[in-house]
Amino acid sequence: MKINGTMRAMDDTRGLVRVEDVYDTDIEDLWRACTTPDRLARWIAQVSGDLSVGATVRALFTSTWSGAVRIEACDAPHHLLVTNEPGTDEETQLEAWLTAEGERTRLVVEERGLPVGQLHFYGAGWQVHLEDLGRSLAGDGPAHTDGWSEQEAAPAWKHRWTELTPVYEEAAAR
Repeated sequence: MKINGTMRAMDDTRGLVRVEDVYDTDIEDLWRACTTPDRLARWIAQVSGDLSVGATVRALFTSTWSGAVRIEACDAPHHLLVTNEPGTDEETQLEAWLTAEGERTRLVVEERGLPVGQLHFYGAGWQVHLEDLGRSLAGDGPAHTDGWSEQEAAPAWKHRWTELTPVYEEAAAR
């Protein structure tokens, strides 16, 4: 199974996960898929609130994670920086970079501040999210037609995450 991510400790308790992939779409389309509520809902999260820099929105991810997300920087169509659960012990920073590569676009996503002993869970999760993005782009529609909630992950997301978690756990042990 191919791993698209890397994991590393930042200190004794916190670490980061970085995943990336290249998509068969232009940078403007990929930017919209990563920043507009209707497109985000196709592959990763339901988002509600004011989507402007400095604002805090609510998000419900296909993985069941839900919470507050503060938009720190939004430099279309290349860079997005948000803080998840700002001001709490669970605060993390999520950063995305988009780079045009001819007619394709590279997306790099990095989440920092994650519990170091659980990086493999997050690595697998982020890889599944990026795979879901690819399916959404290829089909020009939702990757998860069965829906999801705070209690129940999107079934296809959970299945793939369950497959990838041991692969990421093995990689983290190296």
